[in-house]
Amino acid sequence: MPDHGADRTNGSSAAPASGGGVDVAAVRAWIRANAQPLTTTDPDAPLTDLEPLTALVGEATVVGLGRPAHGSHELSTLTHRIFRFLVEELGFRSLAVEESWTTGRAIDDHLLTGTGDLEALLAGAQPQYRTEEMRSVLSWMRARNERHPADPLRFVGLDVSGADAPGDMGVVERYMAQYLAWWHDRTGHKVAHWGGFTHTSVAEARRVSFPPAPPKTHRNAGSRLRERFGPAYASIALMFHQGTVRLGADAVAVAPTSPGFTERVLATAGPDTYALSLHAHCPGPVQDWLAAPATLRLIGPGYDPARDAGGSMSGGSLADWFDGIVHTRRSTPTRLLRPADAAP
Repeated sequence: MPDHGADRTNGSSAAPASGGGVDVAAVRAWIRANAQPLTTTDPDAPLTDLEPLTALVGEATVVGLGRPAHGSHELSTLTHRIFRFLVEELGFRSLAVEESWTTGRAIDDHLLTGTGDLEALLAGAQPQYRTEEMRSVLSWMRARNERHPADPLRFVGLDVSGADAPGDMGVVERYMAQYLAWWHDRTGHKVAHWGGFTHTSVAEARRVSFPPAPPKTHRNAGSRLRERFGPAYASIALMFHQGTVRLGADAVAVAPTSPGFTERVLATAGPDTYALSLHAHCPGPVQDWLAAPATLRLIGPGYDPARDAGGSMSGGSLADWFDGIVHTRRSTPTRLLRPADAAP
């Protein structure tokens, strides 16, 4: 693991307090040497290219799969592939999503018994999950349960913000971690948590900015899960460089990652799509970069491509937040479910 006591920089070309700039060439060379190419984002494709995740996940019983934007087709299908891999190769059996507890219970019942109509259930879900990509994940889970009724996959909703803790994100983060830990203890399952990396990263005091709202700093769910599970909680970030994402009903263009964001280096060093373990051996300049204060791009409601630097997460480093990264160069928008009576 990188040395957290190394001199810190901001992840771009600015100089640290000790003098000298980040050796970006050394960081890029390390990424090129350690990036594991992923051959496809197709969730139905063979999973052999994901085998390097075995070492990254290790003995983890809970894995956070976090992303900066919900509306990316490629990040959604990559998350689906990773979840399939966790299920088929590493024995994971539950999927936790930032969805209401009530909707989660109804989806779980459907997965177990076939009760209810899946598209009707998704019509009542959070807007970011009313997509073909989420339907594909849940359809795969239901089909597997039909083949393996004695060893079913389960689904749990973690979002309590609408009822138990309105407006207090610190309390929401605590409840999310508590619900996930309770579910793990109750079921005995290994659990994958699909959500935003503001929640899944290991962040004692992450700072989230979505102008014009003032920045907010909270201890997040991922840090509480690391406290609860220790190294048995693994945090993986999924990121992209440029393209389009779904925001509500609209497909919105996203500019290439600017040099002001730490992940810019990730976009300019590796293959088109790759996995990278942050536990890989690295030289001093790379340790410095991984341990430096990081700023990552967030794409949420109100995103304006002309003000791309507006949404961000800061207050920690890549080495603090994540065990590994999955990066793809381009994004296209998620695909909205059509109403049941829409023409084909």
